[in-house]
Amino acid sequence: MDFEQARFKMIEQQIRPWEVLDPTVLDLLSVVRREDFVPPALKTLAFADLELPIGQEQTMLAPKLEARILQELGVRKTDVVLEVGTGSGYMAALLASKAEYVVSIEIAPELAQFAEQNLARAGIANVSVEVGDASRGWPEQAPYDVIVVSGSLPQLPDEFKRELKVGGRLVAIVGDAPAMKVQLVTRTDEDAWNTVNLFETVVTPLANAERQSAFVF
Repeated sequence: MDFEQARFKMIEQQIRPWEVLDPTVLDLLSVVRREDFVPPALKTLAFADLELPIGQEQTMLAPKLEARILQELGVRKTDVVLEVGTGSGYMAALLASKAEYVVSIEIAPELAQFAEQNLARAGIANVSVEVGDASRGWPEQAPYDVIVVSGSLPQLPDEFKRELKVGGRLVAIVGDAPAMKVQLVTRTDEDAWNTVNLFETVVTPLANAERQSAFVF
C-alpha cells in the first residue's frame, strides 16, 4: 500500500471538504504518521473515513473529526492540554505537536501502554500518558489551557469546565445517538463560559461517562 498517496487522499478528499483549511493543521496531518498509531492488522484502514476499533471496546475517531477538533481548539505552543481518552495516542501526538505539554488519561492499561509505545516510536516526548478514570475531570494538573474529550458524553460534567483556565478552550462530543453535538466551550471569566455547538456527529461513548439522572415522578 502507498501510505503517502493514501495520506494525501485523506487530506484532500476527506479533511479539506470538512472545512479544515488551517495550513498548520493540514501540514501536521502530513507529518504525523497515522498508520503508526493503529493496530498492525488495520494499517490499510488507517486513512479510511470511519472510527477504527483499537481494542478494549474503544475506537480512534475518524480522521476528519480529529482534524476539525484540532482546528477549532487553536492550540498554541504555550498551552498545557488535557486529553481524556488516549486510545492509540494519535490525537495526543497531534496535540503535542502544537502544544507545550499534553496530559493524556486512558482508563484501559493495555491501551495506555500501546499509546506510550506509539508516541515513543514517533519521537514525541511532551506527552504524559496516565492510567485512570477522567470521565469527570482530572484535577491533578489543573487548570488547563485546552481540554479534549476523545469520546462522547451524555452530558458535560461541570468539573471539566472548572478545570479550564480563563481563556481556555474545551471540545467535547455531547448527547446520545443519533443526535450528538460537538461543542466548543470557552471560559470567559471565573464564573462564565461560552458554549458553541459546532456540528453533529455520532461517536463511541467515553468509558464510565456520567449519565443524567432520570426524573422520578
